[in-house]
Order: sequence, then structure tokens, then C-alpha cells
Amino acid sequence: MECAGVGLHSGAPVHLRILPAPAGSGIVFHRVDLDGFEVEAVSRNVARVSYATSLMKKGVLISTTEHLLSAFIGTGIDNAIIELDNLELPILDGSAQPFVELIQQAGIRKQRRPRTYLRIRHSLEMREGDKFIAVYPADTYSVSYTIDFPHPLIGKETLSVELANGNYFREIAAARTFGSRQDEKTLRNMGLIRGASRENCVVLTRDGVENPPLRFADEFVRHKVLDLIGDLALLGKQILGNVVADRAGHAMHTALVSRLLRDRTLWEETTIDDQQLRESESVHAMAGQTA
Repeated sequence: MECAGVGLHSGAPVHLRILPAPAGSGIVFHRVDLDGFEVEAVSRNVARVSYATSLMKKGVLISTTEHLLSAFIGTGIDNAIIELDNLELPILDGSAQPFVELIQQAGIRKQRRPRTYLRIRHSLEMREGDKFIAVYPADTYSVSYTIDFPHPLIGKETLSVELANGNYFREIAAARTFGSRQDEKTLRNMGLIRGASRENCVVLTRDGVENPPLRFADEFVRHKVLDLIGDLALLGKQILGNVVADRAGHAMHTALVSRLLRDRTLWEETTIDDQQLRESESVHAMAGQTA
């Protein structure tokens, strides 16, 4: 299962391939251009989180990981090897939908080892000015996100979604990243968005969108939920909890991950029988065939 494209921020061409992995392996990136150097998709390897979530291990960078990691959570993938030949994942159409479709085409295989969840036992709340993120105990994984942008098409948007019964595919996966034409020059001068185009992001003007139509009326908050799910994948396990975010962003997403992992009194590891959830939550891995 493979694809090719350019990195959103680097603009560099990249080829990506997803391979099956043994149970218990987790998600591991391999830089094939650097002798297959491995970078695990876990909190300890988080490097930069300003405009995207990047991983680094011994100076080796894996940039803009959140869309693929979100697709893995949405499709129930726990174990996979991702090979890439450059420093940044391809942005493709700016959403997780192309990754989801590739995964579905290749197929998913259940593994014998039961999936271990991270069940939230006690609430954790974090504030930074007017930004807020929290996680509360719950029997399933759900997300509620609020954004507030001073743009006539956005303003205040809130979305709540439970990650069950195919909701990720219907409600989240297709939501694209977005940016303002007004900010383009500043971001490019910072060495960012060199691969951005109308084909891979929603481009906002002062009072509209350059490349309509939107895929959802509230596509902007849906993409923030997509990013959050991808960033929380760095816990290394799917969670059972209710996550609430208000104008948070990548830095607060990953800060929540770090705080949770530092305080083991907040959660417990647990396994759940498939019949206890509405959809199959067994451990899965990519099927061997490629698409």
C-alpha cells in the first residue's frame, strides 16, 4: 500500500509505503533514505508542534504525522510500519481520506493479541489563556472541539463526535486543512507551507474561500478534530475517554499526551471484549497485500 506526493511545509517530494507489523509493535516510521532508521510514533519522540506535529529521534525528523496517525485510529490500526524516503509525510488532499481509502483497499487483519486500551480514570484539565483541553472518564472514545476564528465563514464552531459505528469515516476523515491567503507570505518566509496549494488545503480569502465548495459547512472544526485524534495517537494506545478542546492546537494536544503519560494515577490499561463495544475493537494490523 503506497502513495506519493509533496510535504505541506517542506514542499519536498516523498514516497510513502505502509506495511504490516507484528502484534504489539505499534506504529513505527522507517526513513528508507537513511538506511531504514526507525522513529516510533510515541510521545517521547515529539519534536515540533507549531503548525504540524513532528517526531525526531537522534536528529532524524518525521514531519506532519497527524493526518496518517488519525487515519490509523479511525480505521482501528494498532500496528504498522510506515516507510518514507524524505522528512515529511505527503499532504495528499489535505485530509485523512486518502490514507483511509488506501488502508481499506489493502485490507485489515485481526491479530490474536487483544487490544490494550488506555482507560481514563480521573479527569485532567489544562488551560493556557483562552485555550483549554481536558479528558474525562468515559466508556468510549469521544471528542468535543470548539474553535473561534475571526472569519465570516468560520466564527465559532463546535463539533462533538463519538468514534464508533463508522462516524470517523462519515464525519471526520474528509475534512481538509486550511489557511489564509493573507498569512501566506509570512508563513513562507518562516520556511512553512512550501507545498501548499488549492489542491491540498482550503484557502481562505478575507471574506470567502478561493477553492469552493467546502466538504462540510463546518469543515474547519472537523479538521481540528481530525488533528486532535492524530496527536492523541502518540499515547501509543487508543483511549477510552471523553476529550474536550477549546481553541487548543497541536501544542496543547501533545501537552495533554505528555501529562497523561507522566501521571499513571489518571488512567489504567485494560482490554475489552468485542461484544462490549458497538463496533469491533480487536487488535488489527495491515493485511499483507499492497494496493
